[in-house]
Amino acid sequence: MKTKIISLFLCLGLLVACNNTQKGAAIGAGGGAVLGGIIGAIAGNTAIGAAVGGAVGAGAGAIIGKKMDKAKAEAEAVKNAQVEEIKDANGLDAVKVTFDSGILFATGKADLSAEAKNSLAQFAQVLKNNSDCDIAIIGHTDNTGFKGSSATESAAKNQALSLDRASAVANYLKGLSVPNSQIKSVEGQGQSNPVADNSTAEGRKQNRRVEVYMYASQKMIQDAQSQAN
Repeated sequence: MKTKIISLFLCLGLLVACNNTQKGAAIGAGGGAVLGGIIGAIAGNTAIGAAVGGAVGAGAGAIIGKKMDKAKAEAEAVKNAQVEEIKDANGLDAVKVTFDSGILFATGKADLSAEAKNSLAQFAQVLKNNSDCDIAIIGHTDNTGFKGSSATESAAKNQALSLDRASAVANYLKGLSVPNSQIKSVEGQGQSNPVADNSTAEGRKQNRRVEVYMYASQKMIQDAQSQAN
């Protein structure tokens, strides 16, 4: 027991040095759920995660971590995709894939470019290869205002634009045979969740983005728990 506790704290303390499988085991062992909540808040994805009836065991967490290692490696091969490992609301390993809206869309538009469609075609195959992952799609904008609109009106228009962009990505993926049931949520957060400084052109470019989250479905969690028992 002492060894397990020491291993847990070493893994949590040296997060960068641990792979998903090791971290998954640590999460299941306890304490990691708190860490997962902190990372989730930083990533802006605290609502992402399947509804589970209780804590996920260490063995199941390790199995899920291994599956997410695979999903992350496949996503990293997609052109124009920035891939990160994060935690979902359950403290389990998940994958965040960000597509720069400067690549995906023309300014102020929600129409997918030809380059974007090529990237999403690659990404659709990743999703189909990992069909036991649930997906959440979130669109974002910078805080650029609209001509003739007040700050409040511009914020509302940016909110609508971010949802249109997220919906465009979701619809295109569904057109490529990604199951509708796999896409659990599509939403826009407008200008409310910037990741960079909106006062610079580079910062605004980073804030115009669509994020796709791949996380453990309830079925994946149940299957992992059965395998671990």
